Amino acid sequence: MKEDEKTSPKEGMTRRKFVAGSATAAAGISIVPAHVLAGSGHVPPSDKINVAYIGMGTQGLRELPQMITHPEVQVTTICDPQKKAIDYYDWSPTGLLNSMRDLIGNSKWETGGNNTIPGGLDNGEQIVNGYYAKVKDKDNKGCKTYTDFREMFAKEDGIDAVKIMATDHLHGVMAMAAMKKGLHLTMHKPIANRLIEGKKVIDQATQSSVTTHLIPWESNGDMTPIMAWIEGGVIGKLKELHNWSHRPVWPQYTQIPEDKPPLPEGFDWDLWLGPEADRTYHPYYTNMVFRGWYDFGGGAMADMGHYSLWTVFNALGLEKPTIVEPNFVHVCDIQDNLRAYKIRNDFAYPLASKVRFRYPARADRGAVDLYWYDGGIKPSVPDSYYDQSIQWPSEGMMFVGESGIILTNGFHVRDPFVLEGDMKLAAEIKVQEPPEKPGGVERFVRGVKEGRQIQGSFREAWPITEAVNLYGVALRAGTALKYDPDNLKITNDDTANGYLDRSYRPGWEIDKI
Repeated sequence: MKEDEKTSPKEGMTRRKFVAGSATAAAGISIVPAHVLAGSGHVPPSDKINVAYIGMGTQGLRELPQMITHPEVQVTTICDPQKKAIDYYDWSPTGLLNSMRDLIGNSKWETGGNNTIPGGLDNGEQIVNGYYAKVKDKDNKGCKTYTDFREMFAKEDGIDAVKIMATDHLHGVMAMAAMKKGLHLTMHKPIANRLIEGKKVIDQATQSSVTTHLIPWESNGDMTPIMAWIEGGVIGKLKELHNWSHRPVWPQYTQIPEDKPPLPEGFDWDLWLGPEADRTYHPYYTNMVFRGWYDFGGGAMADMGHYSLWTVFNALGLEKPTIVEPNFVHVCDIQDNLRAYKIRNDFAYPLASKVRFRYPARADRGAVDLYWYDGGIKPSVPDSYYDQSIQWPSEGMMFVGESGIILTNGFHVRDPFVLEGDMKLAAEIKVQEPPEKPGGVERFVRGVKEGRQIQGSFREAWPITEAVNLYGVALRAGTALKYDPDNLKITNDDTANGYLDRSYRPGWEIDKI
């Protein structure tokens, strides 16, 4: 659906429909809102979008300011299974603390946990209420708090939209529950860390009239110049695409933890596990480090590939891969009898990997091989690159054609240049400047109020969702896979088919949530 297409209304009138409909109606009869005429900057409560914010971990708090400071948003409800700021990790010991102090205007605010890093439901409540107190928002009645999002959705009828900042394994069930309740939804990547679950969520988004938004779309660069060079014949027929990241920047565990540290006070471990199988609590599973586990995270590609490749997939029409070929490092150990052995690891992502995806030819292009690299592995450096006397970047993207190469200055597709190819032709091609796009929160608010889909919708996200989940399946299976994209099935490895979906704990089934 195009961005300016309206979604079809449902029967009946709810506050959510009124919020969306009032903005559209006002625009149609040229009524200027009273708060604009008054010049006060105050938005009446009836014009605001009531947002439930799920996920009060470090990344959830880091992204809270851009949501809560929007004049047409009211964060009314927050949710997290961990109450207290205990055992959170972050990129610096005080960076997030200081930014939260700035947000609420209190330089003396403390987390109350066991270190300086904020996190958890109690901190979230203090920060939300503290911000509204600072700006003297008379409409704020104090945010409500929940540890269980299912209870929140059942009890709170005044919510218009949800922002999900939970761990990867909870994204799918949370998104599905929100959409079934008719709530607009903005969420961080991935849509799900299982392929079939991701497909079900995207199908639900396509059938639903709610506005959906996957946050990493905002960081994707523009493919306009690259497509102009490719389609103009500067590098010949495109054959390969290479994207490499210095991720992971978190531990990738090579053993399942066997010790049993105490559960932090106020942490509902059962709710945090959600749909995943029961196991003993361990801090190695949670917070920043969850990304390295197949059960809880999506690895380096799910973490970073959404930011770099989504726009590339859209432009090149990369979908329905047929081969996924993993290469990765392994880890060895010594047994008690002093025999060396290789650890069979189907529980955590490898320390470094290279994965090839084969995308078949279509009418407008030939077959393309996509290579993803992480953990410090990079593609071979083209000979002509050495002539520039600069270092091969730690993160980058390269488009290889039959007669040339396009590189980008960094991980995304920003600032591309032709390294090899028809340089005269490249100079003659006039590249149109990409249009500016408003920030994600602003576009999401406009989409909700105007009752339409926006760029970065879940409806556009299947090709990237398919790729990042097949990446995990291939690494976990440890072998090259033949994939039937029309039936979502691996045709040469039954074990790998078991990794396409999860076995849900009772009460957490994606179809029943």
